Amino acid sequence: MSSSDSSTKMSYRFLGNSGLLVSKLSLGAWMQYKEENTVDAWYEMMKTAFKHGVNFFDTSEMYANGHAEKLQGGAVNKGIIQGVWSREDLDQTTKGSVVEGTKASLRRMELDYVDVLFCHRPDPHTPIEETVRAMNYVIEQGWAFYWGTSEWLPSDFIEACEIADRLGLIRPIVEQAQYNILHRSRVEFNYVDLYKKYKLGLTTWSPLAYGTLTGKYSSGTPEGSRYTSPMYQEGALRNNFEQRIATADKLKPIAAEIGCSLAQMAIAWVVSNENVSTALVGASRPSQLEENLKALEFVDKITPEVKAQIDDIVNFVPTVATMDTFAYVRDRHL
Repeated sequence: MSSSDSSTKMSYRFLGNSGLLVSKLSLGAWMQYKEENTVDAWYEMMKTAFKHGVNFFDTSEMYANGHAEKLQGGAVNKGIIQGVWSREDLDQTTKGSVVEGTKASLRRMELDYVDVLFCHRPDPHTPIEETVRAMNYVIEQGWAFYWGTSEWLPSDFIEACEIADRLGLIRPIVEQAQYNILHRSRVEFNYVDLYKKYKLGLTTWSPLAYGTLTGKYSSGTPEGSRYTSPMYQEGALRNNFEQRIATADKLKPIAAEIGCSLAQMAIAWVVSNENVSTALVGASRPSQLEENLKALEFVDKITPEVKAQIDDIVNFVPTVATMDTFAYVRDRHL
């Protein structure tokens, strides 16, 4: 079964060294717990994405304390029952602790397996060999087909591959990293040797830099937006907020020149990087998702000249990735 035709023409890339052909844009199920977040509402979101060719759907045991997985699984099964898609049409992923976490995730989603299981942030307290062995066990049980990492250091990803090769186990095939116009070091510099040597697949998150690249914060914080939430009022999520908004305002004329919204330009910019297998996008309603998916129409307009204009405004300086021992605790909800 295939998704229906739409004005947004989806294209696909292989996910690393695997047979998974994934849509260049995918749907992320990051959410907070709200009464309006129901199975029916998320089903409409997934159906909209699928209609436009999206086949890759991401969630985590940490999103809304497992509620996101329940909604995702409920929506997947509702689509199967109604004949909108089959399970094989969808590449479903989740993230979390390995053995017990995977079993709990599958129970919440009411699924037999996920296509990719991610380690949700590096855990400095667990030896990498233990993680590799645990992921291999999960795949042998048929609970996942592949495994990947999220926000790992390049050295840790390489170590995981070398351990897997030495023990005859299964390598990770994909990394999930934050990547946007304002946050680029890992994807563009730190991982650069991994793409060819280890055939690293890459899924990316936060193409809109936590919403600041939408341009909607120029005149203040709209009621009901994420920055009215307590978790966005302080700490890492609030850092450099005003600077990000100022940069976004300077980027708006470039988006206008190529004929799209700032958000669409930001998403198209991410997809224009050929090392990105799929870019996760989110939305609070189907109409917003459709607008984000239209970014594909502008990828060809992200020319070297346009990228240079963006770089002149952002004044990006690459940094070397380092391990933050508290990142695992602080970032589990992202």
